[in-house]
Amino acid sequence: MTATGVKHEALPPPAARRRIGSDVVGLLGLPARARPRTAGAPMLPATRVALALVAAAVAIGAAMLVLDGWALGAQKRIPIWVIDLFNEITDYGRSGWFLWPSGILIIALAVLAATAQRFARLTIVSLIVRLEFIFIAIALPGLFVTIVKRLIGRVRPSVVGPFAYVPFSWRPDYASMPSGHATTAFAVAVTIGAVLPRARPLLWLYALVIAASRVIIAAHYPSDVIAGAGVGGFGAILIRNYFAARHLGFVAGRDGTVHALPGPSLRRLRSAFARLFAPGS
Repeated sequence: MTATGVKHEALPPPAARRRIGSDVVGLLGLPARARPRTAGAPMLPATRVALALVAAAVAIGAAMLVLDGWALGAQKRIPIWVIDLFNEITDYGRSGWFLWPSGILIIALAVLAATAQRFARLTIVSLIVRLEFIFIAIALPGLFVTIVKRLIGRVRPSVVGPFAYVPFSWRPDYASMPSGHATTAFAVAVTIGAVLPRARPLLWLYALVIAASRVIIAAHYPSDVIAGAGVGGFGAILIRNYFAARHLGFVAGRDGTVHALPGPSLRRLRSAFARLFAPGS
């Protein structure tokens, strides 16, 4: 049975493997191959972007002048047990907690979709698209920050103070701004929140706790966290709009606002996987 549900003679193993491999590669590259469709108003007007950038610059600058030095002194007065607690919590801001599961699921589902009948294939592809959005919208802002923070070369919180920089340094102790954990946390909040709107309160709580943990354990200054939050959130929005322009999981309205397309329900997912793994399928 082919992906379209039409019966054919069984393909020889090498031919079957080539077809499945081609389908898997096509599904994995779907976001890059999909062409933009006709869109309405711009989804990110230039004036709104400019205002957001100015507001972010003001917030980061104000934090550097007012909060960073204060936070460095206040952190030394935090009880050790609180620091130890947030040392455990902060590790959940690593991107691997989201990239590894979503990446493995994408590959596994792509293989299943390549061998599935039409109904199951369409359902699985719909799920793959959303997982690809989550993966890309978390990975790209994180990759951007990983490079930029080493070019900026801001020294992590220490006795030298918040205005010490060694640009173009690739040492971890000179990679304070922006915060990678904050970037990931806010990208996660925006990304998964776009797919699962009901989870947004918990996701924003998660992002705020991770961001606070970076200051509490003296890994970053408040301005580092603000910068990371901005990059993560804005980067996730850009990726969402990229997907919306191609009608991949999202769509842009005539006024430029982006809406999530209806995803596969749990009932439909159960039905698709039941058909996929049914005897003789």
